[in-house]
Amino acid sequence: MSPEERLAELGLRLPPAPKPLGVYQPIVIVRDMAYLSGHVPLRPDGSMVTGRVGQDLDQQTAYRAARLVGLALLATLKSALGGLDRVERVIKVFGMVNCTPDFDQQPAVINGCSELLVELFGVERGVAARSAMGAGSLPGNIPVEIEAVFQIRSATTP
Repeated sequence: MSPEERLAELGLRLPPAPKPLGVYQPIVIVRDMAYLSGHVPLRPDGSMVTGRVGQDLDQQTAYRAARLVGLALLATLKSALGGLDRVERVIKVFGMVNCTPDFDQQPAVINGCSELLVELFGVERGVAARSAMGAGSLPGNIPVEIEAVFQIRSATTP
């Protein structure tokens, strides 16, 4: 089953690929590697989830926000690659959680994104190296920002 068929089976839809809000590219492809800039939690209507974990949001809400970030990352990949079938494997996920100083469950929050990637690509291709850290603030008071690196196949490789 392709990743896009799996998305449909899970009842998930990708948001529109986010546009850059500064001087950067959402994705840079070098040979067989796709480097994705930090992405934010976009709801299906295009609005962003906001709030600080441990103050405005609980851990489960932040987990769901990280899952939304995963969908935004996939939207960028699909837009740039023409589809998700070219993803060979997830290499690295780096997540930042806007949280109070006493909140220490950042890895559990970032699991929202990581578990989505495993659901789509399987354990062999979807489990990545990963870091999760707390941040005193993130742009626009978003609860989670995640960047990722994917290995991709060329458009001509079957």
